[in-house]
Amino acid sequence: MMRLPLFAFRAPTSLEEAARILDGEGPQAMPLAGGTDLLPNMKRRQQVPKTLLSLRGIAQLNGTQIDKSGSGSRFGACVTLSDIAADARLRNGLSALAQAASFVATPHIRNMATLGGNLCLDTRCNYYDQNYEWRKAIDFCLKKDGDTCWVAPGSAKCMAVSSTDTAPALMALGARVRLVSRNGEREISLSDLYRSDGQFYLTRQPNEILAEVLLDSLRGWKSTYWKLRRRGSFDFPVLSVAAAVRSGIGGVVEEARIVIGSAASRPLLASDAAETLIGRVLDGDAIAEAATLAARIAKPLDNTDFDMSWRKKVAAEFVSYALRELRGEDVSNERRSFTHTTLA
Repeated sequence: MMRLPLFAFRAPTSLEEAARILDGEGPQAMPLAGGTDLLPNMKRRQQVPKTLLSLRGIAQLNGTQIDKSGSGSRFGACVTLSDIAADARLRNGLSALAQAASFVATPHIRNMATLGGNLCLDTRCNYYDQNYEWRKAIDFCLKKDGDTCWVAPGSAKCMAVSSTDTAPALMALGARVRLVSRNGEREISLSDLYRSDGQFYLTRQPNEILAEVLLDSLRGWKSTYWKLRRRGSFDFPVLSVAAAVRSGIGGVVEEARIVIGSAASRPLLASDAAETLIGRVLDGDAIAEAATLAARIAKPLDNTDFDMSWRKKVAAEFVSYALRELRGEDVSNERRSFTHTTLA
């Protein structure tokens, strides 16, 4: 039986109090929201904070404001994934977020897991996501306690993979996040929250709390999220695609974003693929070109499930399916058949 290490527990009731405690405790403290990732990691000794700072009792982090007047939407970091997945207001422009939340793990876990926790999800790797004794037997790895990245032994950088579902969806929606510390607060693009480094994957500082996700008005936008995993539930993504478009008269695309997830240590903005759609309708040629360009940036390694070459091919297929869905085509059969294929 794997047991949690000893730790101190703090439960502030305001964001200001939480920021003071986190600043005072230093880097050995970690925020705790749903705990669905952090607590299992602690049992495996992947993360060993001396103090856990519970955020669940902070009312400021549990609110949701959905765009109705054109002023944009706001999501508190402790809103659960179940609440997001079940919110009927998250359609069309916000569909990708609802879909991504609904695909995370199981209903029991989604009832506990939070939006902020999923955005800050630890990176994953076949050599890292093992118990302590297994990792010790291979002399650990670069991400924790070792000196070698076993995926790419010649690399000076950890190659663990970003496995968050909601980050690609929210990046496709142009999201920003508000980070709060004792010294003040700052607002950054969600894409700037991530580094291309599996070990130091967040730009959030140890004394900062991810408090809120912010979205501008998404009127006129449509979005969707596609996820590859072996089983139809529970599993982390081993590839994901989020796409969002805003079309004008005649279906001509005026703005677009495409994001590839779980193919690197951070979600990847497929800027060239999105740019090629501007000023065009989503016909077969435009979709094929965008899918080809998006797949070029997907360079998965052999550190998660499935063959890495096949996962790269799936990236192009998923971009194609996502864009076909956004032009109004029924691709439900493709979703189902892909799940059945991966189960075989």
